[in-house]
Amino acid sequence: MSKPTTLAVDIRNQVAIVWFNRPEIHNALNDVVIAEMHALLKALARDRGVRAMVLAGHGKSFCSGGDLNWMQRTSTYSKARNTRDAQALADTLWALASFPKPTVARVHGNAYAGGMGFVAACDMAIASVEASFCLSEVKLGLIPAVISPYVVRAMGERAAGRYFLSAERFDAAEAYRIGFVHDICPTGELDDRVNDLLGHLVLGGARALAESKKLIALSGGTRLTPAVRAATARRIADARASAEGREGIASFLEKRRPSWVADLETGAD
Repeated sequence: MSKPTTLAVDIRNQVAIVWFNRPEIHNALNDVVIAEMHALLKALARDRGVRAMVLAGHGKSFCSGGDLNWMQRTSTYSKARNTRDAQALADTLWALASFPKPTVARVHGNAYAGGMGFVAACDMAIASVEASFCLSEVKLGLIPAVISPYVVRAMGERAAGRYFLSAERFDAAEAYRIGFVHDICPTGELDDRVNDLLGHLVLGGARALAESKKLIALSGGTRLTPAVRAATARRIADARASAEGREGIASFLEKRRPSWVADLETGAD
């Protein structure tokens, strides 16, 4: 993969920090950002040296939504081209939501429109108390279509019904109240709070973390049908029989750290 021009990547201690890197325009999205993010997510998903990922923004904002120049161009596109353009964003958000490792959104400044979609597609979100959120699409005669499954899942139907329709700005305290972010803190403590969470995430077995993410997707919002119950039983059986599962149980019984934690402490791949 070629080096991205709109993103910055820093990998340390088996954590990839992916930065939106267009600070001069508050990390606004366009087709290049979306394509580069998709390619990067696919590459990081395959990288066995990466155990978790943080999504953040350089400059004053996390991501302010669509680049105005890009939005102006899309207004001249044919329906077919607009469909391809929108599908690219849909595919990128799915690559983030289905990323096989834990993902944390580090949110500060503005997180508007599509930026909120990226926050919602992460597993966890921690925001600065100064962060600001807005689903502004209806004021432009548009709808938050592609991001809607992730945003509704993150904040719930009732809150989405308000903010999709009113396009009000809301603050970090409200984002926390409705469950859109998991934690809020002073801006100066944001990195420490994210690092504390990462300290827990990297202790999980890589396979167990990936399978737990699939389990959430399987179980969330579904009826407990016989098929779902059978699927959950099959998944725990697979986990118990896996090499990682056997090592995890053995290390617990033997009162030692599992191999993946020992590898992390020694710096082994």
